[in-house]
Amino acid sequence: MREIRSRIKAVKSTGQITRAMQLVAASKMKKAQTRAASGRDYTLLLMDLIDILDPHLTAKFQELFGVRKNQDRRLIIVFSTDKGLCGVLNTNLFKRISALEGDCEFIAVGAKAARFISATGRKLLAQFKISDNISFSEIRPIVELAVSEYRENRVGTIEVLYPAFINTIKQEPELVKILPIDDLDNFIDRMRVKYKADLADRKTDAREIQFEPSLGELMYELPLYYIKNIVYHMALDAKASEQSARMVAMKGASDNAESLMAALTLEYNKARQTAITTEITEIAAASAISQQ
Repeated sequence: MREIRSRIKAVKSTGQITRAMQLVAASKMKKAQTRAASGRDYTLLLMDLIDILDPHLTAKFQELFGVRKNQDRRLIIVFSTDKGLCGVLNTNLFKRISALEGDCEFIAVGAKAARFISATGRKLLAQFKISDNISFSEIRPIVELAVSEYRENRVGTIEVLYPAFINTIKQEPELVKILPIDDLDNFIDRMRVKYKADLADRKTDAREIQFEPSLGELMYELPLYYIKNIVYHMALDAKASEQSARMVAMKGASDNAESLMAALTLEYNKARQTAITTEITEIAAASAISQQ
């Protein structure tokens, strides 16, 4: 009985911890989902701007981000978590990494991915850490490093592997190629599908456009900014997935703790009843012997 009481106390303490972690993760999940959704309109507006400037942008996109010679060399940005206790989120990412083919280099965003890549002998180019409240400035150096490798022809493609947020209980690893942009229209269509936008609602503007400070400077900065914005929203999506997975995992742990406490309490009551019955039987037997 003493052992059962000790186990009940330990399970109750663990259940309180997992319940608190569940509430924290639920709060962070709500904030992450709100941040991911709040940037959707801005991204769609940026796509409309790209559509309007398409006649001017296509050539610049091809110059900066067109097809490279060494297509077999892949650079993959992996968004994982820094901590565990988030179910199979990281495990599913690692399975996708293990299934990758070709000469791959990795930029790990998150300690879990960095450890896995290093432990399995894969090429780790760099490791970054981002906060729960991701800012655009945290994503900028990650993209600039990747684009630098691409422009120097050290890699032929840049891809992003991250846990895409489907709903609160479902997150799936998704691998998205962001460079090269061999067809700007198709690239924008793929992004519109991802953001659930109407493919037929493509903006055009036949008016003559005056550029400030200059067309050349704008054409140099806008494509790179567009790539950074896309990766930034993938990072927001990954954070929403992380907090959702952790909330679900902690809820499952809390429910299991309650079930285990109920089973242990029943076992304790049975043991206590058995002990009481045994004591009563011994007292009755002792009384009978004394009367004889």
